[in-house]
Order: sequence, then structure tokens, then C-alpha cells
Amino acid sequence: MSTTETAAVLGELGAATLGETGGRGMPPRIRPAWAGAALAGPAYPVRCTPGDNLAIHVAVTQAPPGSVLVVDVGKVPDRGYWGEVLTTGALARGLAGLVIDGGVRDVAALERLGFPAFSATIALPGATKNSRGAVGVTTTVAGVPVRLGDWVVGDVDGVVVVPGDALAETVAAGQRRVEAETGYFAALRDGSTTVGLLGLDASLIEVGTAD
Repeated sequence: MSTTETAAVLGELGAATLGETGGRGMPPRIRPAWAGAALAGPAYPVRCTPGDNLAIHVAVTQAPPGSVLVVDVGKVPDRGYWGEVLTTGALARGLAGLVIDGGVRDVAALERLGFPAFSATIALPGATKNSRGAVGVTTTVAGVPVRLGDWVVGDVDGVVVVPGDALAETVAAGQRRVEAETGYFAALRDGSTTVGLLGLDASLIEVGTAD
């Protein structure tokens, strides 16, 4: 599949399904900066010096079109590492989105421009632009290893990273899960229960009765 086709397949499967079938889920603090934001694309890892976003500016110039920047900012999350200016530059270069374990700002502009951003917080103070960092090299973002060749998917349920060397297996497992759940939905509408369909041990649960 092409990059565009792979992104479409992953986006349709969604973060929740992929998180159950091989994707590495990021913690719940990484969430959409604006309602309705969603992304799927090849990950482009970025590592910043805490409080500084020079590496992000460089990443916008280096990441291939269609990439999602996945950014670690260390132990200073409460800065506006990303805003309308970087968004405008990223869109001009065809980037597909941002995942950052730190702050973004200019959220109304990001929504108006339709640029999907997932962040740990919204933060007003800006970042410096004069410290060391790294782009395109393996790093860890929100506790999840990210490297070139991996894929990242974000939607209302959260963000997952799909390892590049497990992409085919993860997609296949996700498609099988969707097929199984489609069967569950039909069975539930016909009167089956989740306890029966999933083979759950209901004897573990105490059930009270009316006096």
C-alpha cells in the first residue's frame, strides 16, 4: 500500500482498535488540542531541550510530506512549543499533524486551519529557540519509543504508535477485531449478552436480590 492508503486504513481502524492489536498507546494526557482532530501518518520523532523548540522548527524543514511530528520536550511541558506560525509552515510543507508531550497554543487557529494536534496541555508561555535537540532519531515520547518507520494514529480515543516492523500484523489483527465486533453487535441486538459472547465468568460477581 502507498503511504496515503496505509494512513487511510489506520485512520479507519482507529486508535482504540489499534491499541488492542499491537499499537503502543500513549497515556491519556495526550489528547486532541481541539475537538474533532484526527491524524494518521508516518512518525517523525523529535527531541527538544526542555523549554526550547528549535528542534521542532528544524523538524518542519526536514520531515517528509505526510509525516506526523512526534515530539518529546522533557520535563518542561508547560510551554507553547507549537502555535499558528509553525502550523502555517507545517501545512505549507505537507505535514500531517503533531503529537507532543508538552504544550501548544493558538488553538483556535489550529482548528481553523484544520491542523490536527495532540498535546499534553495548552500553554501560553513561549519556548526559546537556541538549544540542542535531535530530529529523525529514535526517541521516547510520553513513555512510548518512537522511531522512523513507525506509524502514529490519533483520534478522540487517544494516540497509538504502531511499530513499523509490525505494521502488517497490527493492521490484520485490527481488521479481524473489527469483523468480530461487527458480529457481536448483531448478536447483542438479537438478545445475546456480552457475558456469553466473551465467555466471562459471571460466578465471580455477587448479585444482590430484593428483600
